[in-house]
Amino acid sequence: MLVACHDCDLLQEIPPLPVCASARCPRCGALLRRHRPNAVERTLALAVAGLALFAVAVSFPFLAFDLNGNRTDTNLITGVQRLYEGGYWALAALVLVTSILAPLLRLSAMFYVFGQLFFGWVPWKLAAVFRFLQRLQPWSMMEVFMLGILVSLVKLAKMAEIIPGLALWSFMLLILVLAAASAAMDADAVWERVEGRG
Repeated sequence: MLVACHDCDLLQEIPPLPVCASARCPRCGALLRRHRPNAVERTLALAVAGLALFAVAVSFPFLAFDLNGNRTDTNLITGVQRLYEGGYWALAALVLVTSILAPLLRLSAMFYVFGQLFFGWVPWKLAAVFRFLQRLQPWSMMEVFMLGILVSLVKLAKMAEIIPGLALWSFMLLILVLAAASAAMDADAVWERVEGRG
């Protein structure tokens, strides 16, 4: 496999690496590739777990507010609806894309690519879907959304009793699972499976 060094642009061929080995550029010493064992299987397992957590995060109550006996349940979509109803349609669209649609599309694309590779099939439009998957990563900002929720909770805690729902815990776990899936994903392992070498 021919690879150009990201630091010095030296073009070189990398032989198949043993498990947990890494290849470095002979000119500048930059890391070219690290072999991650079972990258396809681990990414698929994390994608399946992420889809299950996403289903729970969207389906169940996220938070409940109890103010003088009046209880209000909220879910992920409620925030987007309230922003839209308040006239903040651009912000509502941004929250919808970055905290709901982009993570769902990322998990679905991971499941599509790695699920088929796991069974030895080459997915239709693999290159396009894999590129799309990598381009989606900056748009998935669930961590920022979660940080905003935590800041709001600190401010609202003095005014009302806040009851965390099942979806909140699921959402937090989903953030960790997506981070782990991104770390486990290995583009070289994908192409090796396609070429029949992995």
